[in-house]
Amino acid sequence: MNPSYPSNLTLEQWEVLSRLIPESKSGGRKRSVDMQAMSDDKPLRVYVNAMLYILCAGCAWRMLPNDFPKWKTVYHYFRQWRINGTWQKIHERLRLWVRVSQEREPSPSEAILDSQTVETAKTLISQEVGYDSGKKIKGRKRHILVDTLGLVLVVVITAAGTSQQAGAKQVFFKLEAVRHRFSRLITIWVDGGYRGKDFQHWVMDVYRWILTVVTRCEEQKGFVVLPKRWLVERTFGWFNWCRRLSKDYEILPQTTEAFIYVAMIRLMLKQLA
Repeated sequence: MNPSYPSNLTLEQWEVLSRLIPESKSGGRKRSVDMQAMSDDKPLRVYVNAMLYILCAGCAWRMLPNDFPKWKTVYHYFRQWRINGTWQKIHERLRLWVRVSQEREPSPSEAILDSQTVETAKTLISQEVGYDSGKKIKGRKRHILVDTLGLVLVVVITAAGTSQQAGAKQVFFKLEAVRHRFSRLITIWVDGGYRGKDFQHWVMDVYRWILTVVTRCEEQKGFVVLPKRWLVERTFGWFNWCRRLSKDYEILPQTTEAFIYVAMIRLMLKQLA
């Protein structure tokens, strides 16, 4: 009997996702899990639900409930899909479907860039860990670029001590590699941490994107919703729905990036189905 948890995909959501899961490659060791199974009594949906349970519950892989498949096998497929780019490919396809369903062009003309510093688990020896002197946090920094729907375009994970502008350069380098997907992109909205004429001119000269800085008026008091910037803050808020992202528990920054894509995949499936 398959386990039932709030993190599980509905049948409609699974039907959408199952179309995007790649077929097994010919040759090599035969895959023991039916990757294209559609019914509830077949393994793949249970394996994906197990990954979503880890994401939402925030527990360690070894603490996966016994009514799911063995945690080592679940982790194997999660890791495999991280390495071969499956999570990113599924995320990108769903992002296009959501934009089209919202009557938007596939390529956005505007995007919003920001970063978030999160603490890392103290018990782990992790890569790319630093200290953010401004936030007084030892951990990692998540640099994300989102469209005006709040959907993630690019994710970069760095040590917490990395400046916003240095992180932005890594985001732009990554974005340039897939520029054909974002042919309409012109304006990127940022906060005061990216301010500076030299940096703005560098972005324009190298990538032909316009950085527009949105800052809070000094005369304003209390909480104020800033134009455009609230969209990326909402995306960071979506991450809080997943306990695995409340803190950075991963040894590799690439695993954190993969979990962010999985979180967005789950969110977009809810919007589509």
